[in-house]
Amino acid sequence: MNEEAVAVTGPRRWWAGPLDVEGLALDAVTRCAAAAAALGRVRGRPVRVGVDTADVAAAYDSFRHLRADGRAVAGFAPLSTFVEAHDGWVRFHANYPHHRAALLSALAIGPHLDDEQAAARVGAVVRGLTATDTEALVRSAGGVAAAMRRPEQWLSHDQGRAVAATPLIETRRHTGAGAGLPATGRLPMTGLRVLDLTRVIAGPTATRMLGALGADVLRVDPPTMPEILDQHLDTGFGKRSAEADLADPAARERLERVLAGADVLITGYRPGALAGFGLAAGDVLARRPHPVVAELSAWGSGGPWAGERGFDSIVQVATGIAHRYATGSRPGALPVQALDHTAGYLLAAAVMEALAHRDDGGAAVRVSLARVAHELQTRPPGPVAEPGSADERRAAGLLPVRTETVTSAYGTLVHVPPPLRVDGERLRFPAPPRPYGRDELAWAG
Repeated sequence: MNEEAVAVTGPRRWWAGPLDVEGLALDAVTRCAAAAAALGRVRGRPVRVGVDTADVAAAYDSFRHLRADGRAVAGFAPLSTFVEAHDGWVRFHANYPHHRAALLSALAIGPHLDDEQAAARVGAVVRGLTATDTEALVRSAGGVAAAMRRPEQWLSHDQGRAVAATPLIETRRHTGAGAGLPATGRLPMTGLRVLDLTRVIAGPTATRMLGALGADVLRVDPPTMPEILDQHLDTGFGKRSAEADLADPAARERLERVLAGADVLITGYRPGALAGFGLAAGDVLARRPHPVVAELSAWGSGGPWAGERGFDSIVQVATGIAHRYATGSRPGALPVQALDHTAGYLLAAAVMEALAHRDDGGAAVRVSLARVAHELQTRPPGPVAEPGSADERRAAGLLPVRTETVTSAYGTLVHVPPPLRVDGERLRFPAPPRPYGRDELAWAG
């Protein structure tokens, strides 16, 4: 990988705050660009890939810029918020109905309450508990919560130590029969198939990028836990969408046939969650030694929290980022969900880097949100941000948001294209999001 081959233009800082979020973002997107260029060379179609920092800023905030028939998409649910406990703060994630139900059940609150009533009851109950007791209580019920910790508390925690001991991207080569890559079309991933078993932002961002770079991406979701529609509208570009209940033997058999034709499998569930279906990296590579299997998790594959649920906002709280961005006594947050987006671009880069060496066999790659958080907090401070917020800089034309408009099954979508330029032209998504879950569980051709 030759990162010097990637031309980066534009301002270097634009978000306020103590951490160099911009540097983290630019490194991730630049690595993705370099991996795409390297893969193109290996496949006989060299491309020039460039990065404009204004495009990176917009891509990391793509959800906020998305419009569906003029409607701004919905963000966090009312219960996905900070709540003050007896001795500190705790944050919940309740965007998905099953996580909301688990939160209310853990706190012995009736599920019939509306959001305003439920929020009041949650606040009253949590005020009588410690933050860490609340965290444990909600997690034991299948909910998603994190007590706010200071950075030094996280680094002394067993999970913090486990995360710090791992590389940013874990790559394990799988020796065995390699499989050469065919000559490509215009884009580095053309003709390659990606099976997408991911959720929310990070994994779908990786597969969305691979789709923009030419891959045939098929995303598969469980019918009993559908993706949030607005999340699908943001990350569903450039891929098809199917459903499969892996507990159904017939659906599992169809998925296995799809997997047999895949060049890449990307999963975004908790470590071990797919092992019972034979979809852990080691099991897949034992059956077919040449694919690339990429695994994304919240907390990493080791340590006491490896099997816990987590999201970008929750990882920020546990690892000390929310403490570092606090205003007075109230916790804060990064200006964008940078852990998710960074993990997504790093995962896409790692996939392409592994594909470039597929002659030698398959590979398993891993990225975690918690390790990205560790990377962010251990980076040097970076240059001082120029005056003005990102929004003010956009208003002045210093940080333009370049969007595109497409017609989809969900109406007119205004969206941010991928943050790469290929041979001097802005990369575009090949297609808008398709009707959710309506595609066949099969490859297109």
